[in-house]
Amino acid sequence: MLLKIYPQNPNPRHIGMVTECINDGGIVIYPTDTIYGLGCDIHCQKAVQRIAQIKGVQVEKADFSLICHDLSNLSELTKPIPNNIFKTMKANLPGPFTFILNANSNVPSIFKSKKKTVGIRVPDNNIIREIVRVLDMPIVTTSIKDEDEIVEYMTDPELIYERYCDLVDIVIDGGYGDNQPSTIVDCTSEEPVIIRQGKGILR
Repeated sequence: MLLKIYPQNPNPRHIGMVTECINDGGIVIYPTDTIYGLGCDIHCQKAVQRIAQIKGVQVEKADFSLICHDLSNLSELTKPIPNNIFKTMKANLPGPFTFILNANSNVPSIFKSKKKTVGIRVPDNNIIREIVRVLDMPIVTTSIKDEDEIVEYMTDPELIYERYCDLVDIVIDGGYGDNQPSTIVDCTSEEPVIIRQGKGILR
């Protein structure tokens, strides 16, 4: 299904359709403040496995991140965060960043791996943040890539739907996406370190 949702004022009924799909173990493609993402319920191992198959990776080795609505539930996923790291995150989120944090014991059970870290995203996009808010839990997320060597990321939701309609349950059309990924910031030591410069400029 290709579902049009307007970022300025997401239709609650459409948001409800997406959250119901995710709760039922479905896979959804959605816009973020960078590129389009592919996501599912963090507790549904079959859905996580399906995403890994779509990406052509093993779940144990996949670099999936989690999209949160805000920073209020981080303690459920991460080890205690130093004050300076938390302040940096708060100053830059919502925004086009992935913050790598030390994971607590809840995260390996999600990914069925010995993962010691977890990537946290709080995108500046009303559609996906409203979905996560209504779900009342983070979702597993990974970016969708284009096979074109020049254009790395797909930006047109209709073309995304053509490519993925047989593999996922819903593709959200939230308008054209960006083709620049998030900036990845490693926060596993005392000072944040940028390991991939993307769209976000760290403040």
